[in-house]
Amino acid sequence: MSEPVLQIRNLSVDYPTRAGVVRAVDDVSLTVYRGEVLGLVGESGCGKSTLGMAILRLLRPPGKIVAGEIVFNGRNLLELDDETMRHLRGAHISMIFQDPMTCLNPLQRISDHVIETIRTHRPEMGKQEARKRATELIDRLGIMAERLDDYPHQLSGGMRQRVMIGLALALNADLIIADEPTTSLDVIVEAQFLDLLRDLQRQFNLTIILITHNIGVVAELSDRVAVMYAGKLVELADVHSLFDDPLHPYTRGLLNSVPNISLTEDHLQIMDGSPPDLISPPPGCRFHPRCPYAKQECSRREPAMKNVGKDRLVACWLY
Repeated sequence: MSEPVLQIRNLSVDYPTRAGVVRAVDDVSLTVYRGEVLGLVGESGCGKSTLGMAILRLLRPPGKIVAGEIVFNGRNLLELDDETMRHLRGAHISMIFQDPMTCLNPLQRISDHVIETIRTHRPEMGKQEARKRATELIDRLGIMAERLDDYPHQLSGGMRQRVMIGLALALNADLIIADEPTTSLDVIVEAQFLDLLRDLQRQFNLTIILITHNIGVVAELSDRVAVMYAGKLVELADVHSLFDDPLHPYTRGLLNSVPNISLTEDHLQIMDGSPPDLISPPPGCRFHPRCPYAKQECSRREPAMKNVGKDRLVACWLY
């Protein structure tokens, strides 16, 4: 493994509501190494996006980090003031959001978005120099230079997503968090986007946290995979080990639920039940009410993450 860029230690995030406190991320620890793509997967509502927003300290109220540390390049982000954190975002940690149409200002040209990002963090750079940098950047992303002065609505979904990548790459960030980056794309544009992201990752040795519920995207891009369920991290492994031999019953269920053109049966496998209510989660392992392998121990005590092989962790009483 290379040096760690990000170390998340025992992180918990709460959302107080009228009905009670929702613990969206519960005691999660995770390390991201320089130059790797870490896939973060799980069902909707499992805490993936909340974890990504917590890293950037962009949680929407009433969400708040209540415990843990987020150490980025040796500094605990939770100890930094708002101004220091603002300068870190974009310059050192960037994010590719789910829907570029809602993230790009419809009243600003593409050039305005990119130039503003560059000059905010590098005010010494003149406007012409910043525009030259923006032109080189979008050209590298496969967008013609003359489209730089278009508005977001004049671009296709795939081109807008490329612009979002460009904003993330504008200042050579040490870490890029991609939150469901292919959600708004059709399958052809998605394939092109994945090829582009893979090429850029290799070219610039990018460090990426890829947040998605799309298992196919994870298989295509990731080096390691972290699986979340009900706010908890339940399995962590390299991508080949996880797909060849998933250990946690939830991971098996996720992989079995993926459509496969070679299926001999005429129906898809589905997991019984639904994710738990995070205001009052079940005791013990949170997956035990849906688990086909559950035993008495599973409902009594919560399993800790344990090492079951080289760089392989799982939280399950079966191991």
